[in-house]
Amino acid sequence: MLLLFASVMVNFICGRLVSTAEDQAHSRNWLSFGITVNLLLLFYFKYFGFFVFDLVGLDSFNPDLVPHLPLGISFFTFQSISYLIDVYRQHATPAHSVWDLALYIMLFPQLIAGPIVRYSTVARQIRRRTLHLNYVRHGLLFFSVGLAQKVLIANNVAIVADPIFDLPLDSLSTTLVWAGSLAYTLQIYFDFAGYSNMAIGLGLCMGFKFPRNFNYPYISQSITEFWRRWHMSLSSWFRDYLYIPLGGNRRGAFETYRNLFTVFVLCGLWHGAAWTFLWWGIYHGLLLVLERIWLGRLLAYVPRLIRHTYALSAIIVGWVLFRAESVDQIQVFLMHMVGVGVVDGREPGLREFAGNQQLFFALVGILGSTPLLRRAFGRFITDRQLLFRRHQHNDGMLHNVLDASFVIVLLGICSIYIAAGTYNPFIYFRF
Repeated sequence: MLLLFASVMVNFICGRLVSTAEDQAHSRNWLSFGITVNLLLLFYFKYFGFFVFDLVGLDSFNPDLVPHLPLGISFFTFQSISYLIDVYRQHATPAHSVWDLALYIMLFPQLIAGPIVRYSTVARQIRRRTLHLNYVRHGLLFFSVGLAQKVLIANNVAIVADPIFDLPLDSLSTTLVWAGSLAYTLQIYFDFAGYSNMAIGLGLCMGFKFPRNFNYPYISQSITEFWRRWHMSLSSWFRDYLYIPLGGNRRGAFETYRNLFTVFVLCGLWHGAAWTFLWWGIYHGLLLVLERIWLGRLLAYVPRLIRHTYALSAIIVGWVLFRAESVDQIQVFLMHMVGVGVVDGREPGLREFAGNQQLFFALVGILGSTPLLRRAFGRFITDRQLLFRRHQHNDGMLHNVLDASFVIVLLGICSIYIAAGTYNPFIYFRF
């Protein structure tokens, strides 16, 4: 909490100095100072241990001196940097008071795991926002769907993914590796998208409109499209505050490829202080560069099913890099995924990890990661409206009753699961 207060005060003062500097050079200096302070705080709390033990190799260093990672530091640091840059670019006016900036940085619905909200998006809402019943109704719908995504789908597939990734490397089989990888692919999406929907819903209930963060990323037909659909607030942040300032695609092909690769290497490190995250960033950076050079043009000539198979396979391999605890585990998983490697002894069977409940919610997750369920629900709404078209004066009340019933049922089911003490992992502690 003290770190949050310190961050608010530093960024409030720097924002004022950036906007009131006597000339552009002084304004740029204050901007650089503010960004440096934010990055130093992030480096100390998030990367100090990685720097000491992994990069420098000081094995004799006392681990107790490594600072604990504050929850959400990556998210509120990026929001603070975007605030300073937007003030410098005059895309946003500086906060009227330190309390306005504190509310922006500490806004609890999206503090821990996003979406990354820009100050210009909520500045007017901080000072004056309209709250009416329709906002609350939609907010509760978003929140209940997000909670169900997290509690019912993400937590159930995590029961499969986490034990498989925790197995000794000599106990893995091709079946288990693919099952664990697919389960984690569903887990991270519904965990993250669920939290984002809960944040959007809570924000609406308080009169704030947060940006959408996911748009069915697993229906993508290329990695380029995937990053337009996955964690969109982070993708747009890197585009506007890093890729474009580096030169974007304005300075020729080589510089474009270099900038893309640099952005995704840093994106990997942003997610966590470990070699596995770095390799994940390098992997996605290389794929994006290849799609820019020639792979994207090749994909345009192949059938849609092949494009989708390529993208989904590349995404799943990427999540193996992201989830693995070590480079050795990455190597073993990838070898087993293509059928290379011999298991000594009896490996556990899939049914030891996945019961009927986990398989059912995995199927729901597969359907839910596509627009199929949403389209079916949309048809239900259309049919309902046609059914009651003779009673249009009651249509608003009918909508409210059905929405309330939907929310109550979802919240009730999720409450039962939470009260029963079902598996509830928290995957944002490294972010």
